[in-house]
Amino acid sequence: MTEQRYQAVLAVISEGATITETAARFGVSRKTMHAWLRRYEDEGLAGLADRSHRPLRVPHQMPAPVEIEIARVRRAHPSWGPRRLVYELGQLGVEPVPSESGVYRALLRLGLIDPGARRPRDRKWKRWERGAAMELWQMDVVGGFLLADGRRAKALTGIDDHSRFCVSAYLMLRESARNVADGLELALGRYGLPGQILTDNGKVFTGRFNQPPVEMLFDRILREAGVEHLLTQPRSPTTTGKVERFHRSLRAEFRTDRVFPTLAAAQAELDAWVETYNTTRPHQGIGMVPPVTRFQSDAPVLPVPIRPTVSGSVRPGEERRDGVWVARRASGIGVVCVSWQQIALGRAAAGKNLDVWVTAEVVQVWDGDVLLRTVLRQSSGEVRNKRASIPGRRQG
Repeated sequence: MTEQRYQAVLAVISEGATITETAARFGVSRKTMHAWLRRYEDEGLAGLADRSHRPLRVPHQMPAPVEIEIARVRRAHPSWGPRRLVYELGQLGVEPVPSESGVYRALLRLGLIDPGARRPRDRKWKRWERGAAMELWQMDVVGGFLLADGRRAKALTGIDDHSRFCVSAYLMLRESARNVADGLELALGRYGLPGQILTDNGKVFTGRFNQPPVEMLFDRILREAGVEHLLTQPRSPTTTGKVERFHRSLRAEFRTDRVFPTLAAAQAELDAWVETYNTTRPHQGIGMVPPVTRFQSDAPVLPVPIRPTVSGSVRPGEERRDGVWVARRASGIGVVCVSWQQIALGRAAAGKNLDVWVTAEVVQVWDGDVLLRTVLRQSSGEVRNKRASIPGRRQG
């Protein structure tokens, strides 16, 4: 190419050919011929050598200080994507604030992101959201908290559907109905009663699909508090997508892959992280504002007792002749059976000796002087007294 340009220049200078003729002869434009002549006059033969076509100045190129700041923040927080990085750069006062696509390209150049790891969004998913806080909570159980003694803890998690506010992050060593109920009571006592709670069909949440169906402690607390318990369809994890997405943030940002010295220490660290998540950390799903800005609840905080004493209920005395007392021991899941009729009391009653007052119309189950449940009698015929009962006496 250098020799060809040199011949074109000599044709004009030595042979006296015109610019137009020479350009047509060598298949270039008149503008290119003028450029070759100018470069030859300024630099001689060296000026006809190949040159880079890269522009000397790119007005839209990201400034080096901004790119360095992107790399610093990304390395400190590997889970943050372009949208979060743009938000944080704005908070840090970086000028000019780059676009999300610009940050993504910078991450590619710096080797801080794997383009093949991007998951294509399933367009079949339909996003939905309740219109106000405290209308619906999504709750689930997540594991993976390793303790120094080798045991693994799990957490009862809960997210307000409208605000994404975390209402529960309660650690427990065993995923039992009693522990899950304790976490639920803590959340209800702290934030009040939502209209509905959505969970999957786990056995710690519901016994509706057991054979026979039973009322689990979680179900009972919600029933007594007047909160509707919604269940997902089988094999439908996206229904509780908000709490599942919270689990993803929990693993990445709280770092559940480390070892915690004790359960109490893990709970203290988790509480501090949840406080930041609720009040400081911007949430992409709600316009890059912290969940607390959406979580406005005027609902009164009401106590939710597991076994409230029924006001005005008086244990039937020996003078009553319209019914009989029988004794029953609740099963391991809190169920008693009277004349082939099963009565679910919840795990709190599991294994207890209880007194049952049976009339022609109703069945009442008593724990000492506390009325646990009254149901309509659905069977008829003789009621067997399996164990001797003593009316008026609490049985242990």
